[in-house]
Amino acid sequence: MKNRILTGITTSGTPHLGNYFGAIRPSLELAKESTDSFFFLADYHSIIKVNNPQEVTSSIENIALAWLSSGLDTNSSYFYKQSDIREILELSWILHCVTAKGLMNRAHAYKALKENNDDDKGINMGLFSYPILMAADILMFNSTHVPVGPDQLQHLEMTRDIANRFNHIFGNTFEIPEAIINDDESIPGIDGRKMSKSYNNVIPLLCDEKTLKKSIMKIVTNSLEPGEPKDHKTCNVFNLYTNFASDEEIAEFKEEYNNGISWGDAKNKLFDKANDSLLPIRERYFELKEQKDLVKDHLSNGAKKVRPLAQEFIEEIRSKIGIS
Repeated sequence: MKNRILTGITTSGTPHLGNYFGAIRPSLELAKESTDSFFFLADYHSIIKVNNPQEVTSSIENIALAWLSSGLDTNSSYFYKQSDIREILELSWILHCVTAKGLMNRAHAYKALKENNDDDKGINMGLFSYPILMAADILMFNSTHVPVGPDQLQHLEMTRDIANRFNHIFGNTFEIPEAIINDDESIPGIDGRKMSKSYNNVIPLLCDEKTLKKSIMKIVTNSLEPGEPKDHKTCNVFNLYTNFASDEEIAEFKEEYNNGISWGDAKNKLFDKANDSLLPIRERYFELKEQKDLVKDHLSNGAKKVRPLAQEFIEEIRSKIGIS
């Protein structure tokens, strides 16, 4: 079996630095070493929380452009929209039928919402069972490796459980995917929590220089004055800087913290480094954005490459469960 890397980003909101450092950049690096690479836009996942059609549509385009602007080569990889591969939803239902409810009860997202909500108020079935749709995304193409952050590892473990259960009942069908742990996945947002659209604490990836600086200047810091030594280990400004800088630059910045750099100077230093690093992506983004139908064409071509693989495999799965 060939090595197959698979990565998806949910199409809700604007692409941000957390998406870039947590998924896009490491996945593109892994793609250079793998035989097959699958990159997809998880648009069906987005409607679990987003009820605004215009927001989903806009996010699909922007996240696609984020991948393309960051260097994704659609000629040497598979790049597609989840909703264009109908077989994924069919597989999701099949997997629902072999997945224990108890497994879904243990999902972190569900448990977090249910903790102070005994009657499940406000929790829809999409949120409850989305790990099964995620499993279908992964297993549909027999992915062998999936890059995940520590907080996403449970999703991959659930996928492995579901695949093993199906294989036990119907015979060897699915590869059991392995996690590639990205320890740097948890990129801090402007409030110190993990950068997330859900927390409204993001720094946009695809924005102009003015917007980038404005976002960085909003990063929450403490009240230490200039000249007072500062702890770099717990500082969001410093942690973000490490994603852009070399080891030598990081060591120099650490020394400036020890010497009491002001928060304004620290944020300006982060902005200068981030702005220089993101400039090629930003320029490529604005260039691609002007090309009408570019995203539509890339995703259409991607679906034409991917669907035959899905169609062939779903026929095999149907045969194994007695439906043909």
